This record gives sequence, structure tokens and C-alpha cells, in this order.
Amino acid sequence: VFFQSPTDIPQQSIPAGQRVRLGGLVEEGSVVRSDNAEVSFRVTDMQNVVPVTYKGILPDLFREGQGVVTEGSLRADGVFVADSVLAKHDENYIPKEVAEALKDQGHWQGDEETAN
Repeated sequence: VFFQSPTDIPQQSIPAGQRVRLGGLVEEGSVVRSDNAEVSFRVTDMQNVVPVTYKGILPDLFREGQGVVTEGSLRADGVFVADSVLAKHDENYIPKEVAEALKDQGHWQGDEETAN
């Protein structure tokens, strides 16, 4: 399974409307919920961010600072419109390169940090 990181998106010049998977962390302080089940948030790999919008019920594990993979497409304005959101707190839902970069930068909140 292949995912694009927030750094990959601009580097690969992914055109608006092309279906992709975007993986990274939900940026702290970025989640905004509206009354009509719409939510906006930002996905980061700690180098770049991509704004995301989603309408629907989010997974129970969805929260700021945790791993997420969204499926959908970019709009012409650079906002990622997700039609699916997967959330988990380990690298199973994060691109390997993103997980390694987050670990190197001390931002990883995977299993080894949450187990008690």
C-alpha cells in the first residue's frame, strides 16, 4: 500500500482531481468541526502540511498528533478533499518514510510511547 506524504504532494505535482492516499500526523490545533458533520484539519510530516476537509464520521482513534491516512483528491486550491479517513496510533497507517522522519525528529507517538 502506497501513501503520499505532505512533502510528496507538491514535489510530485499531483494534479487536482487525481485520487491519492495522503498519510501523516494530524497537526496539533488544526481540527475544526462544523455542525453538518464536516471537519477540517491539517496533515503534516513535520516538514510540510496539507489542509484536509472531510464530511462524515471520523474513526474513534482520530485525534490531533496521531497518525492518519486519508483517501481522496486535491482541489485546485491545494485542499485535500477526503472521502475516507483511517486513524491509528502506530506506523501501520503511516508511510514508512514519514514514520522514520517523525521518530528522528522526536515527534513520534507510536505504540512504544503509548504502552503502559
